[in-house]
Amino acid sequence: MSGSRGRWTILALSGLLALGAAACSPAPSPHPAAPTTSSVPATESPRPIATDTRELRFSAAGDFDSTAQTRKVLSAIGARRDDLTLALGDLSYGRSGEEAQWCRLVTDRVTAAYPFELLAGNHESNGRNGDIRAFARCLPNRLPGLVGDYPRQWYVDLPANEPLVRFVMIGPAIEFPDGIASYAAGTAEYDWTRNALRDARAKGIPWTVVGMHTPCLSVGEYSCEPGRDLVDLLVSERVPLVLSGHEHGYQRTAQITSSTRCPRLVLDAFEPACVADRDADLALGAGTTFVTVGTGGRALREVHRKDPEFRYFVVTSGSDETPTWGSLAVTVRPDRLVASFEPAQGHLRDAFVIDRSAPAQ
Repeated sequence: MSGSRGRWTILALSGLLALGAAACSPAPSPHPAAPTTSSVPATESPRPIATDTRELRFSAAGDFDSTAQTRKVLSAIGARRDDLTLALGDLSYGRSGEEAQWCRLVTDRVTAAYPFELLAGNHESNGRNGDIRAFARCLPNRLPGLVGDYPRQWYVDLPANEPLVRFVMIGPAIEFPDGIASYAAGTAEYDWTRNALRDARAKGIPWTVVGMHTPCLSVGEYSCEPGRDLVDLLVSERVPLVLSGHEHGYQRTAQITSSTRCPRLVLDAFEPACVADRDADLALGAGTTFVTVGTGGRALREVHRKDPEFRYFVVTSGSDETPTWGSLAVTVRPDRLVASFEPAQGHLRDAFVIDRSAPAQ
């Protein structure tokens, strides 16, 4: 992934609200009838997005804290100069009122104008360890054209002038001040997600990437918190890549599919018919790869190898198994998505490719 790299320049629209005014505006309804839009604050110039007209690079991690490992992960992201980073929730693990201090920890390493894009986790969604709206004031959205309620539920198409990817960021099972976000079939959140995915396909956007703090398949501490309906939706819509945090470790599943032999993902067990492919060379459209990247700096947890879902996974890492902190680095081109786990401390290595030209099985 080396070579000369041009740059698209994304121009912020004129007449944007100033950052301070945006921070004071009321939050949208938790069940919006239609998406709202958000743009780059007019107080700062956006960072140029994308590497050339055929490539975009992003990274993702969650569960950061403010540890020595956190600093290493953020420094590695800053040194790599991705086009954006998806912060998959659980940010500072600190106290309310200290959000700006944690934001400085980030911006000192990735720069203030860098698109370090937030998604609420359970530790800051309801003020438990800070307030997600306060984090969003000091790490605001930097991406023009964002649709939805940043940083609670949003999507954005990148690059804006000729999109390669639609990022759809959602908050299932996260407790906000107005209640726990449900993405069960029939809810406004479920419909919003389904419509965002289908709209991307209708517009011919080559790739969709979904981010949510809580995973479903896991060999860590948690069960399927997002709910079966949402996960079945993501698989049936053939979303190629779903990212999450919450579990403190790294976990990548095989490519999960639905079919007449596996009409719904079998949970708390293993059903071979729900697996399309187990290797690192995957075909777009064959299924969905779920990757948990809870390796942003928080203390890691054990991998439960006796978990009945363990055989859905091809790579796992935790406190007792190749303990490593880092981020998932992804390069997206029209014909393929190339992902690799980039360690900042530890020795885990993982890489996989989703190929658009390869025939789906």
